[in-house]
Amino acid sequence: MKKKEMLHWLDEKDPDQLDGLFRKARACAIEHVGTKVYFRGLIELSNVCSKNCYYCGIRGGNPNLARYSMTPEEILTCARQAFEMNYGSVVLQAGERRGEDYAVFIEEVVRGMKALSDGRLGITLSLGEQTSETYERWFKAGAHRYLLRIETSHPELYQKIHPGNHSFGERLDCLRALKRIGYQTGTGVMIGLPGQTREDLVNDIFFFEREDIDMIGMGPYIPHADAPLARQSDLLMPEAGVSMENRPSGLSGFRYDAEDQLRLGLVMTALTRLHLKNVNMVAATALQAIDDEGRERGILAGANIIMPNITPVKYRAKYQLYAGKPYLDEDACQCSHGLDRRIRATGAEPGYNEWGDSPHFRFGKNDLRSA
Repeated sequence: MKKKEMLHWLDEKDPDQLDGLFRKARACAIEHVGTKVYFRGLIELSNVCSKNCYYCGIRGGNPNLARYSMTPEEILTCARQAFEMNYGSVVLQAGERRGEDYAVFIEEVVRGMKALSDGRLGITLSLGEQTSETYERWFKAGAHRYLLRIETSHPELYQKIHPGNHSFGERLDCLRALKRIGYQTGTGVMIGLPGQTREDLVNDIFFFEREDIDMIGMGPYIPHADAPLARQSDLLMPEAGVSMENRPSGLSGFRYDAEDQLRLGLVMTALTRLHLKNVNMVAATALQAIDDEGRERGILAGANIIMPNITPVKYRAKYQLYAGKPYLDEDACQCSHGLDRRIRATGAEPGYNEWGDSPHFRFGKNDLRSA
């Protein structure tokens, strides 16, 4: 699909036209990644973070957040539960931090998960920027997928939504290191950021292609009251009542329209599927924060991965990257049963007991055979 056509679709608001686009994207997904939707049980193991991103609810500079870190035993209990529920894979996600003690901690947890499942449980990590040596250690321990979202492929916009000590170049270097090491490499962007243009979004899709990305997790930008990016005129959440201190410059005058964010999220899902064809794509939980059927709509727009939250309920309210995150009080079994029903309602089949690896990783970007 050409850039001009993508730009047209990002401006399209006619429901009938959009429905046609989403049907085409779903057909493309069926042809190139199959009819199944694969589960990735999400374990949010810690909200401790050394980063201070302007958009994030768990940023290190948020003074209103009680911090937690799960023990190895708690993490392994969640992994065992995922295995017993026939999920093929789990995702370990946390705020970003580095250090030898942390590297050893994750390494031992990964080895423990492989041991409890006799190697059958797939492991994705989403633990931010690390040294190449740390990535290699975790890969050798048994992790085989890594998700590191770039959030925007536009370097100038990246700097506007991050403090000055956050580097676009370093994040890009980490993505490329993950590819070299052998991970199935994932990234993604926030859709509808203040200051983001439609051309930026199209360029994000070309960035995924250029960097040879295997899996994509992206969703609509949703403000968080304790994040500086939300502390702008016309962008405060109604209940926030926060001060305007430390707000980033150069992003004023933005009005948040949830319905338009949802539309853009679904259109970006469809366009990315149609352009890249055989990558894995997540139906983002953020879609469901806007619409009760948001993740199902994501599947119908071309996504083929769901990440049910299996974090212990007592921790979930402390891991909100954005406002309105769903399933904060629903246990893993309730969530699993509901998702099974929802996935089947789309006409797709849950891919139990399977890793659901990206065909793009297995076959390469130039080999678009069906999965």
